Amino acid sequence: MAQLWKGRFKKELAKETNDFNSSISFDSRMFEEDIRGSIAHAGMLGAQGIIAKSESEKIIAELGVILDEIKSGKLAIDMEAEDIHTFIEGELTARLGETGKRLHTARSRNDQVALDIRLNLRKEIEEIEGKVKALIEVICKKAEENTDAIMPGYTHLQRAQPITFAHHIMAYAAMLCRDLDRLSDAKRRMNICPLGSGALAGTTYPLDREAVAKELGFDGITLNSLDGVSDRDFCIELAAALSLIMVHLSRFSEEIIMWCSWEFKFVELDDAFSTGSSIMPQKKNPDIAELVRGKSGRVFGDLTALLTVMKGIALAYNKDMQEDKEAIFDAVDTVKMCLTAFTPMIDTMTVLKDNMRNAAAKGFINATDCADYLVGKGLAFRDAYKATGELVALCIDRGVTLETLPIDAYKGVCDLFDDEVYTAINLEKCVADRLVAGGPSTESVMKQIDTARAFIKIQIILKH
Repeated sequence: MAQLWKGRFKKELAKETNDFNSSISFDSRMFEEDIRGSIAHAGMLGAQGIIAKSESEKIIAELGVILDEIKSGKLAIDMEAEDIHTFIEGELTARLGETGKRLHTARSRNDQVALDIRLNLRKEIEEIEGKVKALIEVICKKAEENTDAIMPGYTHLQRAQPITFAHHIMAYAAMLCRDLDRLSDAKRRMNICPLGSGALAGTTYPLDREAVAKELGFDGITLNSLDGVSDRDFCIELAAALSLIMVHLSRFSEEIIMWCSWEFKFVELDDAFSTGSSIMPQKKNPDIAELVRGKSGRVFGDLTALLTVMKGIALAYNKDMQEDKEAIFDAVDTVKMCLTAFTPMIDTMTVLKDNMRNAAAKGFINATDCADYLVGKGLAFRDAYKATGELVALCIDRGVTLETLPIDAYKGVCDLFDDEVYTAINLEKCVADRLVAGGPSTESVMKQIDTARAFIKIQIILKH
């Protein structure tokens, strides 16, 4: 298939140059967007009298046929073509002759590819948003089932204070809600139509850019033609949002991996979402979580690649920018794949409440509540903190817990203690009393669940 730019050149393109220059292997995924953009462009050319209305109608009709044939498999994309734009235009011209050649009037591949990638990523964002919402809903459901599952909360991976499993995993729902917000924000800034920018300086033809933008569902048009063809901020911004999704999935994966270990045994993954060992028959490995954790680096690398490609490019379009698609498409595909596997893994895992409760009974995670008990008796918190620290040291020496330490030992450290302290340091009460918004009490966690579900619902309403 001939290159669209061949007229200037006297020699055939070297195969090595063609292979290196070609982008069809990765931009062919934008065939639908390329055809949609071409249909809108052709319609505008006819409406503006730039080409005959009859020719515009023929182009639009034949582009529709080409789209249907590619989707059905009747027409295979020629992977020897330079890019998807060349293939579509070449196929159109082969069918319509001179009429097909008129499609590219007042258009450059520079503004064409800028359009295609925006259309493609807009669609991809909507699919990713759906997958993130599905994961948030699974987390909310899992939390709803486990508001009574007492577990230790950690700082520095040291047992710190009593919380519930519901409270713990709702932290990830909060992260993912922020991710949804970032995706929505990225999509809003992306949704500006660059078509009409030409190669870099627009065109002398009387284009109706606003009509094309409206036809394709954009909120407006790019305001500077140089920026219109050279902007890839939207790719970088999406890659950054996807990287943060992977940060959150990776952190969650790390905890799943720990919780599955015999050292924790807080959860049990379903057999359908685990693997075994080829040599150790007892093994049950959290491979999905480990792969998600590993693939996060791949998405971070895609973001770094995009930043590096764009950081030193003078205006306007440069061939370096062809590198944008492989990086952003890989980031998109990786995040979708991770969410697809991760969500059912969380949905089907079993929460081992007794093991969590047993772990919470150790480590003196109710020490803060013991200190707060003394504060309630009128002691300054710093003095209550010191007294409780002495009690913990005493417990360690005796090999007991705060719950089993005799009251005489309590009184020996501070005479404000009485038998009510055992009620105050009961783990269930410690959690239930934390009614502050955002805390681990059942009432507070249920509000968090309701808020997350309402956020998803609002996102869905705004979309429609």
